[in-house]
Amino acid sequence: MQRRTKVVATIGPASDSPEVLKALMVAGMDVARLGLAHETLEIALARFDAIRSIAADLGREVGILADLPGPKVRAGHVEGNGIVLPAGAMLRLVPGTGSSNANLIHVDYASLLDDVEPGDHLAFGDGAVVAEAVANTGDALEVRILHGGPIKGRPGVHIPSDRLTVTAPTDEDLRLLDAFVDRGVDMVALSFVRSAHDVRRIGTVPHPEGPLVVAKIETRAAVDNLSSIIEVAGAIMVARGDLGAEFPIEEVPHLQKKIIGQCIALGRPVITATQMLESMVTAPSPTRAEASDVANAVFDGSSALMLSAESAVGADPANAVATMARIARRADQEFDYERWANTVAVYHREQIARGSMDDAVTNTMSMAGWRAATDTKAAAILCISRTGFTVRSIARFRPEAPIFGFSTDERTCRQLTLSWGASPYLLPADTSPDNQVDRAIAAALERGLVRSGDLVAVLHGSDYYPGQATDTVRLVGIP
Repeated sequence: MQRRTKVVATIGPASDSPEVLKALMVAGMDVARLGLAHETLEIALARFDAIRSIAADLGREVGILADLPGPKVRAGHVEGNGIVLPAGAMLRLVPGTGSSNANLIHVDYASLLDDVEPGDHLAFGDGAVVAEAVANTGDALEVRILHGGPIKGRPGVHIPSDRLTVTAPTDEDLRLLDAFVDRGVDMVALSFVRSAHDVRRIGTVPHPEGPLVVAKIETRAAVDNLSSIIEVAGAIMVARGDLGAEFPIEEVPHLQKKIIGQCIALGRPVITATQMLESMVTAPSPTRAEASDVANAVFDGSSALMLSAESAVGADPANAVATMARIARRADQEFDYERWANTVAVYHREQIARGSMDDAVTNTMSMAGWRAATDTKAAAILCISRTGFTVRSIARFRPEAPIFGFSTDERTCRQLTLSWGASPYLLPADTSPDNQVDRAIAAALERGLVRSGDLVAVLHGSDYYPGQATDTVRLVGIP
């Protein structure tokens, strides 16, 4: 079986050479993530251009996700190769961007002393080190380390989101966004989302003319406002690191399942992220617990799985991608397709009632296409979609038949690299729906996606429906 769950790999110093980028694509990277919190704009744009060039040379559709830094609070650079903060240690936090050591940590948040109160818990990095605020001396915040561990570089400092007075997107986010929109980026991730209004404030043209907006769920407010955020976002990221700092750790697996389930029911791709194969930053293979975590994220319904440090600064980024792809492919084989589809079907009527007429038509026809393909054991599902909505709609049902998405829009094809089970292909522009169907079938035959004698389900629009929707499902026997 072809792998259905997609792999997102973060590009960093360990993976930005042409040789490694090519190796990542060959290993199974579907989407390249550029984390803008750690690099200059110039470095990120150079990586963007390199990814585009190498993907074109390989004849591959590789999406690019620019992850905006948001109002991320970070510590000042830790001296040397890092420090270990032992449990019980006392140290001081002061606002500023200076260097940090075991006694004093600078935090680049000007309102630190105003917003954080004694008793609040703060986490460093992805939550490996947790401290409790003990006292405010007027010029510093005294904290006690509750859970010790190492920190290095410029680790994030997690302050409870209900304490922060900053909003997203920031002015810096919008500056970076403009540069990447001009470059033609496929997707952008918005950090520190707390409401649907935050997503609307990004102000880009709706996809595919603009980038697909990925809302990162990493705050308590985002969980509370999840339904409205999903409705306005193009996709969702489950940012488990910050969620683990906002909620008790035992709640995170259940939040993951809840977020994924709601996203897929509404036809939104969802990325599960943070520490999925963390040990592979240095080790050649993951722990058994990590392998189980990846497989369970597939069973939860994740559209994509994300590597962060593993591919950005790890010892062997291509090996990390290949390992993630291998675990995901095996989990795809055990996925309960029938149960999942029947569960999504329960949400179908609710979604129809909330969407536009065009969306209602497309969602209804995609459900019919899934049923037709399932009942006839069709060899493939061919979707012809300018925006990719039809592909994402039928992907909700996780059909066993492979999904081939054909579009006349190049950016749509790259955006579909994030969608579960979808293999995107570019079609020449043609005003006639029937011609597009013929061309899609011919292209599928030429590429070896289907064979003579196969039965395939085809979803497409027609000249009979007055709006912009997929209103036709065909079962076609390939001659």
